[in-house]
Amino acid sequence: MSTEQRQRLSVIEALTLVRGDERVQLALAFVYFFCVLGSYYVLRPIRDAMGIAGGTDDLPWLFLGTLVLTLIISPIFSALVARMPRARFVTWSYRGLMLCLLGFFAVIGLTDESRQLWVGRVFYWWTSVYTVFAVSLFWAVMSDVFTPEQGRRLFAVVSAGGTLGGLVGAGLTSLIADRFGILPLLIVSALMLEIGLRAMRSLSARAAARSDTQQQREREIIGGSALAGFRLMVASPYLLGIAGFMTLYTIGSTFLYFLQADIVAAAVPDRAARSALFAQIDVWSNAATLLMQVFVSAHLLNRFGIAIALCVLPLLSTLGYLALGIAPVIGVVIAFQSLRRMGNFALTQPARENLYFPLPRETRYKAKNLIDTFMFRAGDQIGAWTHTGLGLLGLTASGISFVAAPISALWLLLAIWLGRAHRRLLAAPAASPSPTANEASHAHHAS
Repeated sequence: MSTEQRQRLSVIEALTLVRGDERVQLALAFVYFFCVLGSYYVLRPIRDAMGIAGGTDDLPWLFLGTLVLTLIISPIFSALVARMPRARFVTWSYRGLMLCLLGFFAVIGLTDESRQLWVGRVFYWWTSVYTVFAVSLFWAVMSDVFTPEQGRRLFAVVSAGGTLGGLVGAGLTSLIADRFGILPLLIVSALMLEIGLRAMRSLSARAAARSDTQQQREREIIGGSALAGFRLMVASPYLLGIAGFMTLYTIGSTFLYFLQADIVAAAVPDRAARSALFAQIDVWSNAATLLMQVFVSAHLLNRFGIAIALCVLPLLSTLGYLALGIAPVIGVVIAFQSLRRMGNFALTQPARENLYFPLPRETRYKAKNLIDTFMFRAGDQIGAWTHTGLGLLGLTASGISFVAAPISALWLLLAIWLGRAHRRLLAAPAASPSPTANEASHAHHAS
C-alpha cells in the first residue's frame, strides 16, 4: 500500500472513527441494514396504495389490525429464539418473511379485482409488521456482534446503510412499478432480504472467528419461554423505561404526521404540488441525514455519550411543538419535521439501540422485539386516536401543538432517567458487553 493510500485511509478513519480491523465487519453490517430497509421501502408504496383502496376511513382499523398482528407474531418469534442458535432463528425469521412475499406474489396474481380489497388489507397489516420486526431483529444481532464501545462509534454509520437502502428501495419501486407492475417488486424485495441474510451470516461467522465469546454465542441456544418477552419487560423498570421512550416517540411522530398533513393541505391545495413538496422534503432530509450519519453522528455519540444523545430529540420536539403552537405555518412544520427526522435516524436510533448492550441475550431478542413491534404500533394507535379526539374537542393545529409540547417534555425527563440507568448498568460489576441469560435478574434490578 502506497503512502498516499495510507494517508487517505487515515483521513477516512479520522472522519468516521472506523478502525482498520473493523472495516469488513462494518461493511457487512452496512449491507445487511441496506438490504433490510431497501426491501421494505420497495414494498411501502405498494402497501400504502393497496391499504387505502377502500378509503381513508379504513386507516384506524388497519392500524388496529397491525397492532393485533404484532402481538401474535412476538411469541412465535420468541419460541424460535428459545429453541435455536442465533444464525438459525435469524435465518428462519427472514426466510419466513420471504416465503410470505412469495405467497403474496401468488395470491395477488391470481385474485380477481372483486377480492383485491381484502388482499390489500392483509398485505397492509403484514407489511406494517414486517418493517418493525425485520429492523428490530437486525439491531438485536448488532448488539450481539459488536461491543458497547463499538456501538457508540459504529452504529450511526451502520444506520446510514438503512438510510441509503430506503432511498434505493423507493427508487427501484418508482422505476419498476409503472413499467412492469407491482408483482416483480415482491420478488425484488425478497431477493434483497436474502442478500441481507447472507451478509448477516458472513458477519456472524467473522465475529465468531475473532472471539471465543462470539463462538459461544454462535452455538448457544438462549432458551426460555415463548412469552418471556412480556414477562421480562413488565418485571424491569429499565425495560419499561425503554418501552415508554418508544411509545412517546411514536405518539409524537403521529401527532406531527397529522399536523403536517393538515397544515400543508391548507397551504398547498393542489394534490400534485403537495406530493412534489413531500418528495423534496424526503430527498433533502434523507441526504442530510446520510451525511450526518457517516461523518458527524459517531463523533457526537463518542464525545457526549448515549445519555446526551437520547435527550436531543425530546428536547428538539418540545421546542418544535412550542414553535408550531406559536406559528402553525408550513415553513415551521417542514423545518420541524426535517430536523426531527434527522435527529431520530442520526442520533436517537443509534443511541436507543445502545441501551440494550448491558442486558442479557434473552432480553435483547425477546423483550426488545416486543418493545420494537407492539409498543411502537401501540404508540401509533394512541397518537392517532388522541389527535382525533383533540380535533373533536375543537382544538386547532396550534392547540394540539401546545398539548404535544408537555408530552415531549415528559419524554425528555424519561430520556434523562434512561441515560443515567444505562450508565449504572454499564458500570455495574455484573454487567459486561456480553451478559448471559443467567444474569437477567441482576441486570434488570440494577436500574
